[in-house]
Amino acid sequence: MQVALHTGAHFTDEDKLIKSLGKNAEMLSETGVEVPPTSFYRRQVRELLNNAKKEAFPDGIREELLTEMARGGDPDRIIMSNSNFFGVPRQAIRGDRIYPNAAERLTAFADLFHGVDLEIFLAIRDPATFLPALVNGTPENTLDAVTGGCVPLSLRWSDVVVRIREALPHVPVTVWCNEDTPLIWEEVMREMAGLDPTVALEGGSDLLSDIMSPEGLKRFSEYVEKHPNMTEMQKRRVVAAFLDKFALEDELEEELDLHGWTEDLIDALTEAYDEDVFQIERIPGVTLITP
Repeated sequence: MQVALHTGAHFTDEDKLIKSLGKNAEMLSETGVEVPPTSFYRRQVRELLNNAKKEAFPDGIREELLTEMARGGDPDRIIMSNSNFFGVPRQAIRGDRIYPNAAERLTAFADLFHGVDLEIFLAIRDPATFLPALVNGTPENTLDAVTGGCVPLSLRWSDVVVRIREALPHVPVTVWCNEDTPLIWEEVMREMAGLDPTVALEGGSDLLSDIMSPEGLKRFSEYVEKHPNMTEMQKRRVVAAFLDKFALEDELEEELDLHGWTEDLIDALTEAYDEDVFQIERIPGVTLITP
C-alpha cells in the first residue's frame, strides 16, 4: 500500500489539487488509486497526531483509517491532502523557521501508518508573497504577531525539506513552486497519483480559469483538442503562449503591502527564494517539478 500525502503549503493550491484529482476518481480507482473525501481522514488524523505525545495510537486505528479511505475497494495507492497538516497559518513560522514542527508531525504520521510506502508532496511559495498571505489569512494584522517576530530574509524552504529528509530518510519528497503551477499542474496531478507521464487527466487546466480570460481559455481548450498528441513540454509552451496573450493581469498581481517593506526587500526575498529552490533541487531523495 502506498500513501501519497500532500502537506500544503498554506495559501498555495487551496484544495484545488485534490479537487482536480477528484475529477478523475473513477479512472484512478480502476488503476488502483483512491482519492477519498477529505472528511474521511483530516479531522481523524489531526486528532490522533495532536494526542500522539500523550498517548499511544489506539489498537487497529491504522487498519480502520485505511479501510475507511479505501471505501470498500483494495487500492494500491491512497491520496491524502491537507494544507493545514503542519498546523494552522499562525503556526507556520516560529524561530525563523518555516513549519518548525514538520519533521515531528511527519514522523508521527509515519508511525500512525507504519508499513505503508509513504510519499510526501509539498508546494512552496516565495516568502515575498507567502508572508503577506499569512498576515492576510489570520486574525493577527502584523507580520510580527503572525510569525513571532521572524527575520524574513532568514526563511528557507530548503531547511524544511532537509529536516523532513533527516527525520524520514527513506521517504521520497516531491516539491514544486506555487508560482509554476499553471504550467505544471497536470504533471503534479500525475505524480501525486503515481501515473505514467503519458496518462491524460481531466482538470489539468483548472488553474488557468483563474488567471486567463474566458476567450483565451476557450481558444486554449480548442487548440489542445486539435492537438491531442502534444508532449508535456509542448503543452507548457502553449500554456505560456496563451498566458502571454490572454492572462488576467489583475489576477497575476499580488499585494505586497506589509508595513515597512520596501522594493529592495521584496527583490532580496525573491532572489533568496530562487537560490533556495536551487538548493532544494540538490537535496538527495527530493524531486523538484519544474516547467
